[in-house]
Order: sequence, then structure tokens, then C-alpha cells
Amino acid sequence: MHLGNKPDLPQGTFDMLVLKALSLGPMHGYGIGQRIQQLAADMLQVEEGTLYPALYRIEARGWIDSEWGMSDNNRRARFYRLTRTGRKQLAIEESQWAHLSIAINKVMRAT
Repeated sequence: MHLGNKPDLPQGTFDMLVLKALSLGPMHGYGIGQRIQQLAADMLQVEEGTLYPALYRIEARGWIDSEWGMSDNNRRARFYRLTRTGRKQLAIEESQWAHLSIAINKVMRAT
């Protein structure tokens, strides 16, 4: 994931973003990257070298599954979807992220 001159995402955060993108509906890998960029208002740029290893890792954990299908431009593509376990994991990660964000903001606003 490329953030321009911004710092890297905390470890594990990208997996959460992939799960969130897939919570909006199944899609192929390229579409997942595009959806993350769109949701982030182009503040994040998803690179294939980051995306596909994450998809394989997340699928191995059972959080997503995949099947072959045809893309909008009639190309064969692997489509990913969130599993029930993946939905539970996303809920856990969203909760942890919210808690962590609040804690960090409190510390950073201290004067």
C-alpha cells in the first residue's frame, strides 16, 4: 500500500481494509483495491504487491473465499467474498480500531 509521503499503515490494518471493502459485496482483486482507494478518497493507493499476498493470507485464515468468474470486461477473474468468520473478524477489528483510535487521539490532544 502506498501512502505517498505518509507513514505506513500499522501492521494488520490493511487486512481490515480488505475485509471492510468486501463487506460491501463480492468483487475481484482489482476491484477491491479500487474500492479501498475510493473509500479513502484517494488518500491511499493500493498496490498489487500488497493486495494479492493479503488476499491469499486472508483466504488461508478462512475470512474470505473465492471463485472464478467473468469480470465486467469479459476477462476471467477471481472473485472474493467475505465468509461468516470474516464478518465476525471484521467486527472484532472495527471494535479494536475504534478503541485504539480513541486512545491515541486522547494522548495526542494532551497539552
